[in-house]
Amino acid sequence: MKRERQADSNPFPYSDSNKRYYTYDYYLRQTYGEKCAKISLDAGLSCPNIDGTCGEGGCIYCSPAGSGDFTQGASLTIREQYERQIALMTAKWPCRFFIPYLQAHTNTYASVSRLREIYEETLSLSGAVALHIATRADCLPDDVLSLLAEVAEKIDLTVELGLQSIHDRTAQAIGRGHTYADFCRGFSDLRSASKKIRIAVHLINGLPEEDQSMMLESAVAVGELHPEQIKFHLLHVLRHTRMAALLESGRYEPMSEDAYVSTLVRQLERTPDDIVIGRVTGDGAKADLLAPLWSLKKFCVMNHLDRMLFEENTWQGKRTHSP
Repeated sequence: MKRERQADSNPFPYSDSNKRYYTYDYYLRQTYGEKCAKISLDAGLSCPNIDGTCGEGGCIYCSPAGSGDFTQGASLTIREQYERQIALMTAKWPCRFFIPYLQAHTNTYASVSRLREIYEETLSLSGAVALHIATRADCLPDDVLSLLAEVAEKIDLTVELGLQSIHDRTAQAIGRGHTYADFCRGFSDLRSASKKIRIAVHLINGLPEEDQSMMLESAVAVGELHPEQIKFHLLHVLRHTRMAALLESGRYEPMSEDAYVSTLVRQLERTPDDIVIGRVTGDGAKADLLAPLWSLKKFCVMNHLDRMLFEENTWQGKRTHSP
């Protein structure tokens, strides 16, 4: 007797596999007809939370690369970074379509003339079908919003906003440099700037002094804002960060894998089913990762999540209307 696969009985509508959440891979294949490779880039910009505008040194978990640990580095031009990354990727698996991702630091934090140069160079890259721009919600002045609206007329544009938590107490503890109200204003301004701009919001699970109920509140609140995409991250403790000092002094205890996956299940249940889930875990540079070391086995974590969703017979959005 043929054994039924999980995919055969999957109740989640936006899936053609056993995944019970709206994966970014599924979105890309439905949108562009095949897999696309995302290419991380460093435009050499800074951040108001580094240069003293609203803080110094960045958030307590931020590496010196400003989330650009997997780029080729700003000493190379954007085109050089892009071409080197593509050469590395296509040596492993064939790919025709690419998504340049201005990832390192805050990629709307410069003069409009400088940003226009960066965006135009990125738009000229061969094989690019979309563009992702990582930034902060407090770095979206009117002239930058107008520029982003222009870009969205030329290419599929997603602006990624780091929120991490809706709780202002947490934002203060991690040195975020803005409040949740500030984030909501920036989100609203971006939404009004162009209907063609897709918005992705980043959340981090395992931030200092947050319990599962607080992480769940963040996910529910972001779901109510209804961005096109949400990225769930695990807090990685990296060398050369202030989080490293908290860990080494015993003032911070990382999440266990069981606690993290259980939290993700509860968050996904309460996330509207038409929001793309850009990530369910992240990558910490292996040489710099201090904790949690279980996160290095990313595919094991993703399989753990798939198994728990199946065993509990739940899926993304199942409890969006539950009290």
